[in-house]
Amino acid sequence: MSRPLAPGQRIPPDLLLRAYATGVFPMAESQDDTEVFWVRPEERGIIPLDRFHVPKSLAKKIRQRPFDIRFDSDFAGVIEGCAETRLGRTSTWINQPIRQAYRALFERGNCHTVEAWQDGRLVGGLYGVTLGRAFFGESMFARERDASKICLAHLVERLKERGFILLDTQFTTDHLKRFGAIDVPRARYETLLEEALQGAAEF
Repeated sequence: MSRPLAPGQRIPPDLLLRAYATGVFPMAESQDDTEVFWVRPEERGIIPLDRFHVPKSLAKKIRQRPFDIRFDSDFAGVIEGCAETRLGRTSTWINQPIRQAYRALFERGNCHTVEAWQDGRLVGGLYGVTLGRAFFGESMFARERDASKICLAHLVERLKERGFILLDTQFTTDHLKRFGAIDVPRARYETLLEEALQGAAEF
């Protein structure tokens, strides 16, 4: 981690995009923290798009279409869902400067959401940043079983259809590893990132 921004300082959208282009992303200690730290991990989590794995039980549920999947229709609702406390997580790193920064990127067309709706209610989703042919996943949430997993599957399908070549998950978890997430050394990640930044893809 590098030095934080000054307390209460906003993250300019151009600075945020430049950070992503160099393999850096912001985080905060907690939702109440006024500072943001820049992070550049020694190992980076990615999901190789050609090796994305959908468990059989989830594939069956996707075919049943339990949710209405939407894109970019409720950014505020998605980031609010991602910031919610829940069982096993009593705090979040999504603080006010981060909310403002990604809202600004969303308005510029560099941040996108995948959303699961059921009976008119947002029940799951994810958001992330696009740059070149890369998608940088930021966070996801679910209020109904499998909602975030199904959003992830729809995200991967969309990225493959539209010419993206890098899906960055920042870190890996046991949950993401079930879908094919792997850790790669920083040098390898930066090579993949450089390739993904050449050319453009439309989300």
